[in-house]
Amino acid sequence: MQVSPTELPAQLQRGLRSLYVVNGDEALLTQEACDAIRAAARAAGCSERTVFTVNAAQADWSAILAAGAERSLFAQRRLVEIRIPSGKPGKDGAEALQRLAPQAAASPDTVTLVVLPRLDGAALKSAWFAALAEHGVAVRVEPVERAQLPGWIAQRLQAQGQHVAAGEEGLRTLAFIAERVEGNLLAAHQEIAKLGLLYPAGELSFEQVRAAVLDVARFDPFRLPEAVLDGALARAQRMLEGLRGEGVAPVPVHWALAEELRLLHRARLALEAGQPLPLVLRHERLWGPRERRVERVLPRLSSVQTGGWVVQAHEVDGVIKGLAHPDWPADPWQALTRLALGVAAGCARAQV
Repeated sequence: MQVSPTELPAQLQRGLRSLYVVNGDEALLTQEACDAIRAAARAAGCSERTVFTVNAAQADWSAILAAGAERSLFAQRRLVEIRIPSGKPGKDGAEALQRLAPQAAASPDTVTLVVLPRLDGAALKSAWFAALAEHGVAVRVEPVERAQLPGWIAQRLQAQGQHVAAGEEGLRTLAFIAERVEGNLLAAHQEIAKLGLLYPAGELSFEQVRAAVLDVARFDPFRLPEAVLDGALARAQRMLEGLRGEGVAPVPVHWALAEELRLLHRARLALEAGQPLPLVLRHERLWGPRERRVERVLPRLSSVQTGGWVVQAHEVDGVIKGLAHPDWPADPWQALTRLALGVAAGCARAQV
């Protein structure tokens, strides 16, 4: 059974299952999902908890399997937690997990919780994960995308009895908070909780929020292409300024953007060669928000435009490596900013 983190509380209320699998890289949401399962297990009488942190090369899977099968000496029920930080259990671990899944699901005395990072497509299709999902409840924690962040903030405020004003003022308030906490969901949670401590239940004004919410945004170089393809010039510039301020080297930032531009150019050439858009996206292994982003912008671009961006990215790469170019600023960050904002402007026009 697959459920989302928002569906998990309802599932737990319907009845605690003997096997749960939580996978995802969003630390706050993963922690909340695991905490909800642990709380439900305690309420069901699991007063003893055993934790295994698995290193695939050194894991004692026989001990893990035995822990799930044996009865507790000190409690009616127990919680066995298996953490696999790498998401790769190895050959022996994969076989052990396939044996563990039906054993854990059938155990009336033990609740088993398997905690994994975000898994790639191959891992999600593996026999060991399929066995866990078939016999238990799989909770897949997806990251909160930038476009979803204002809505996520509004839901969190509502949960603590607060809300923003209706209409444009409320949208402005949510956008302000989202800008301040982007890329740092744990800090976002803390800032929202702070609003609950500072102000009473009810409506929050923009001025109250502006006075209270700190700028705790953290930017990932690999999220810059999202802002660029969305045509969000202000967000792209803010990300570049934030990355530079955090001391990130321009090399990984440029690499992430250049890779996206090369992908965009390949996809555009394939489209102009007569391949249908769904086939092009599948060939480039695009899915989820990234697929929708490329799907939205690609049809209105031309290969001349995307090819020009690839050439510009190559020129900026030289600037970053210390090679002067007459068409670009000598400062790597200035050149990178001009490239990113130029592409973002083109993508914005393609979406009008």
